[in-house]
Amino acid sequence: MSNTYIPERAMFIYAHPDDIEFGVAGTAAVWASHGSKVTYVVITDGNVGSHEEGMTAEKLAEIRRAEQTAAADVVGATCIFLGYHDGMLQPTMALRKDLVRLIRRHKPNVVVCGDPTFYYHDTYINHPDHRAAAQAAFEAVFPAAEMRLLFPELAEEGLTPHKTNYVYVSRGREPNIYVDITETIDLKIKALRQHVSQLGDWDPEERVREWTAETGSKVGFKYAESFQRIVLKEIEEEKPEEAMEEEGETAKE
Repeated sequence: MSNTYIPERAMFIYAHPDDIEFGVAGTAAVWASHGSKVTYVVITDGNVGSHEEGMTAEKLAEIRRAEQTAAADVVGATCIFLGYHDGMLQPTMALRKDLVRLIRRHKPNVVVCGDPTFYYHDTYINHPDHRAAAQAAFEAVFPAAEMRLLFPELAEEGLTPHKTNYVYVSRGREPNIYVDITETIDLKIKALRQHVSQLGDWDPEERVREWTAETGSKVGFKYAESFQRIVLKEIEEEKPEEAMEEEGETAKE
């Protein structure tokens, strides 16, 4: 199933700088270009992701935050950094509260995250931070963000409960939504190229086009990203006849 839905507000919750660009930045760019307010929540600073001699965790955190900010700017998103330590992420109650705070503040219609159940395939072992970030995102979205009596101290910050409409799970076991990113594939590649500390001399364009073309071929798109969509509260779209009736009533007044 292809999907043309554009959320008013979308929140992408991932573990490291560059996770979004590798996986779902094409979708973020599509939504942002059509007016969606797109927020990236990057839980760790990716501050151990280097083999460079003499590099420190503190210096790398600064580099990777700057790269991630530049990548978000390419697609029209804003970044929030939570500053957790790379390689040690756990789905703790503290992290859940941090995410609930952000969900209640920004009130996304869609939360995009990874699959907490994805461990490995034939040539890849999923980073434990990816699983922890995904689990924390799930647990923050439901039920925590919508329960008034859970984290009541957040009310003192003016934050009220919020029910997210949809969760889009990247690398989901059974994709049921495909987003056409043909119009934003160049932005996805440009955004990924901002992560110089991770890419080195490697240009990701050929592989990114290959991956997204393979996904798109399943539904007739040149390039696509796929998700397993979870529906928590369907958005009821106004029917054309209802809109016409409302306009008629307004005209009568």
